[in-house]
Amino acid sequence: MMNYFLRRLLQSAIVLLAVAMLAFLMFRYIGDPVAQMVGQETTLAERAALRQQLGLTDPVPVQFARFVLQVLQGNFGISYQMGQPVGSLLAERLPATLELSVMAFLFAAVAGIPMGIYTALYPTRWLSRVFLVVSLAGISLPTFFIGIMLILLFGVELAWLPTFGRGETVHLGWWTTGLLTLSGWKSILMPAFTLALFQLTFIMRLVRSEMIDVLRADFIKFARARGLSERSINFGHALKNTLVPVMTVAGMQLGSIIAFGIITESVFQWPGVGLLFLQSISTADIPVMSTYLLMVALIFIVINLTVDLLYYAVDPRLRADNAGGRASS
Repeated sequence: MMNYFLRRLLQSAIVLLAVAMLAFLMFRYIGDPVAQMVGQETTLAERAALRQQLGLTDPVPVQFARFVLQVLQGNFGISYQMGQPVGSLLAERLPATLELSVMAFLFAAVAGIPMGIYTALYPTRWLSRVFLVVSLAGISLPTFFIGIMLILLFGVELAWLPTFGRGETVHLGWWTTGLLTLSGWKSILMPAFTLALFQLTFIMRLVRSEMIDVLRADFIKFARARGLSERSINFGHALKNTLVPVMTVAGMQLGSIIAFGIITESVFQWPGVGLLFLQSISTADIPVMSTYLLMVALIFIVINLTVDLLYYAVDPRLRADNAGGRASS
């Protein structure tokens, strides 16, 4: 397993370096950060001096090499617009994003897996049809539309939940959380549901499809022929084999929730890194944009590596393939 882990770790490092290069090159040519940092009264000489100070006059390879070296040292640069270290800005907003993402993922998994199992076991029941209609709506409706409708209903008409912000938070060292206050729970309900709805329907349909395929497999027929109860067959055999591929896809969905919660954070003005990224785009804040994309790539790589190792541990076919590859070499 160590050889497999080292090989995957090397592949992850190469991918991360490639993403860093693409992110840096792509955002290197978006807007002029100097124009965003100075006023109209600034002279050309002062602009040139500032450009020199920021290192923007250096060749692009030199800038990229400096960027990578600084990142390896934990230095992500200074925000052009806010004048603060990018690392501090992300660390300040990261708890809000992770809290929202984990809540959305838990909601999607806790609701989506049972719904998928139910629709696979009882496809003709009326509740299964309701679940499928809800899943179709969750996949079809845009995230911003769902968020706006929730705000209109629960925030404006019924006035049950706050329409923006994170509510009252509690500091636990450098970490901040709203899950220890009533206003924090009220504030996270709508954005978490909005962010989770698409993932919920995706997980439900995936579990349903996988379980239907497993229930048609030969070993399920043999289990029935042996006289095992339907409960034992459905949950002891079918569900166990269903969750192996679901685990892989669900892990990647967690990365998607963290990375692509930008729209939800924007609709609800949730003070996370996604909202910070949108603000940095409007001001051509290159250090923030590059660091955000690098962070997203790192999250995907870590989650993908973790899921691959778990998949390797629970699936004996991968271990057999790996052992066969070493033997043949």
